[in-house]
Amino acid sequence: MVENYMVCNCMQVSYNDIADALHNLKSFDDVLSAFKSVQEVTHCSTGCGGCHQKVLDLISEIMSGAQA
Repeated sequence: MVENYMVCNCMQVSYNDIADALHNLKSFDDVLSAFKSVQEVTHCSTGCGGCHQKVLDLISEIMSGAQA
């Protein structure tokens, strides 16, 4: 299990928040569409945007099964 940590400080979104939102999606078409869906649920990367790439990388890792 991956340790929970803050990914988006502006919106107080953690790794687990993103993972939960991602796992609740009906399909994993691609990282960008998954990012938009996760963003709608968590509001991550809507403040300063500094975590944008971190969130994309995290979604990619989760989708590929690199992290569970």
